[in-house]
Amino acid sequence: MKRIFPAAALGFGLLAPVTVQAGPHCNVPMADWQPRDALQEKVRAQGWTISRIKTDDGCYKVYGTNEKGQSVKAKFNPGTLEKMKEEIDHK
Repeated sequence: MKRIFPAAALGFGLLAPVTVQAGPHCNVPMADWQPRDALQEKVRAQGWTISRIKTDDGCYKVYGTNEKGQSVKAKFNPGTLEKMKEEIDHK
């Protein structure tokens, strides 16, 4: 029985919940959100071509191409339109 306990403890340890670090979340009430059109204007003024804007984790998420022609995905705070995270595909 002594041999089973360490193996069982290890097995249960592997089943423990894993904390995954997610991207930024926005906690802005819907009444305080800026319109999508304002975000489109801001991003286009920076030279981006937008393919899609959606909401994710309470933030705006923009998919498109930046001024250098690179594919880009970015999260924006819907209240301030501040960029919170950006991922560029360097292919």
